[in-house]
Amino acid sequence: MLRSGLAALTVALAVGAAWYALRPALRADPAPGPVPRLAHSLPYGLFGLAAGTLATLAGRQDPYAVIVLTLSMGPAEWLLYRYRGLAVAALRASASPAGFRLRAARALLVCVAAYLAPIAASTPLIDTPPAQLLALGAVLWTALLLQAFGVAWSSAALCLGAAATATALPHVSSLPAATAQLAGCTAAASALLAAAVRHLGRPTAHA
Repeated sequence: MLRSGLAALTVALAVGAAWYALRPALRADPAPGPVPRLAHSLPYGLFGLAAGTLATLAGRQDPYAVIVLTLSMGPAEWLLYRYRGLAVAALRASASPAGFRLRAARALLVCVAAYLAPIAASTPLIDTPPAQLLALGAVLWTALLLQAFGVAWSSAALCLGAAATATALPHVSSLPAATAQLAGCTAAASALLAAAVRHLGRPTAHA
């Protein structure tokens, strides 16, 4: 009963906070121009589905893993903002495209490490293997970063692939669920980081 009440209270507070934040936009006149097509938001919904699936699978193995990931979303949002600042500073400090690519990649690695460090510090307190939780965290944060820069479809597809792998492998093979999720998230995290280095290493991505 207490757990259900806390969940309902959390949802109510989230809805209230969203309504409060959106009040000015709801009162303002619509922006001129055509209404964005619903299909443009589809990859973001698919990413949410994939992220929810991965978090659910992790929670079935260890509920405390979901708590760690939930608490990590605060630093995640700040680091997304911080990366933008670091990338703009790198753009101003670079005299060549190669120099900017190097600085942008370094900023990316710094932000990924800063996000994963608290998650790694929490792993002794929970039952989830560190590699599994870190791989999942890397997938979620890097996908959010790419989506913030408009790279929506590829990040959603990679996250869906990780979710499908983690869901299907235990049913079609002898792999345990934890190993299946580790395999799917490690592959997706590697591909997402490679995509981030390639896309965010272009100065035009930060214009």
